[in-house]
Amino acid sequence: MPRSTRPRPRAAACSVSTPPALTEAANRRVSLESRLRRGLERNEFLLYYQPLVNATDGRLNGVEALLRWAPPGEGVIPAGAFIKVAEDTGFSIALGEWALREACRQMKEWRAQGLALDIMAVNLSSQQFQRPDVARTIAGVLAETGLEPQALELEITESSLMAQGTDVEATLAALKELGVKLAIDDFGTGYSSLAYLKRFPVDKLKVDQSFVRDIPDHAKGMEICAVVVNLGKALGLEVLAEGVETEIQLAHLRRLGCDSVQGYLLGRPMPAEEMAAQLRGNAASLRRLQLIANAGAAPAVPGMERTELNARSA
Repeated sequence: MPRSTRPRPRAAACSVSTPPALTEAANRRVSLESRLRRGLERNEFLLYYQPLVNATDGRLNGVEALLRWAPPGEGVIPAGAFIKVAEDTGFSIALGEWALREACRQMKEWRAQGLALDIMAVNLSSQQFQRPDVARTIAGVLAETGLEPQALELEITESSLMAQGTDVEATLAALKELGVKLAIDDFGTGYSSLAYLKRFPVDKLKVDQSFVRDIPDHAKGMEICAVVVNLGKALGLEVLAEGVETEIQLAHLRRLGCDSVQGYLLGRPMPAEEMAAQLRGNAASLRRLQLIANAGAAPAVPGMERTELNARSA
């Protein structure tokens, strides 16, 4: 059959319009990424430091370094406002390495000045942790700054550990060989297997603040908090509770057996100069000692006794 020479009708052009709101959001995201990269080049980032306090005697054991951004004319911006974009674009690797180097440099300076501080805790992002050269990078920063490895504590979230897959134990072992301390951050919010956890060469569990926030109003959250503390003790790990904001929470965590606490009640994140002033002075130390003393003497809140008993007897 002869092929028809009649021209075929052309398909109608099809266009998909992007909603203005999505376009605007995408533009803001691209702009933020660009500003973040310029900000690192222009030294717009800084670290704040939050006290890590011994729950028994009120001694300041160390500090956690927390990232902040201070673009000109905009004040100090907390990491929560920009870290997601940094992670999604891969910029968190460069930003995290800057934070690690600055924290180690600051810790070395404080110790050279004779300020009593045992631990500098630094968050290691999921992207940093998954890099095959992570141990070599950290070894380089320690060598460059001259900080003793045992003074550095690397905080790795539970979800980051699980995302590493079968390489996680080798990576942790390589980091541990450097002499640094390892902490699992946001514990209880991820999906870690207890079979894996007992093999991880970690030193500390950090009870996620979402469980601490439940004290004393939500029984289930309090039960989870007690279980995490008891688990850490059973594994021979130090247990730190973060997000402590009330004296009731502090008293309950002490009774559960938490070793250390962190939160606004014990000290807000502060610039390096203010942190150094606290380390040199006595007023803040006396306040923390009084808080700890009050927590030790406070009676249990009704409804809390059961979780405390379970934690002691489990």
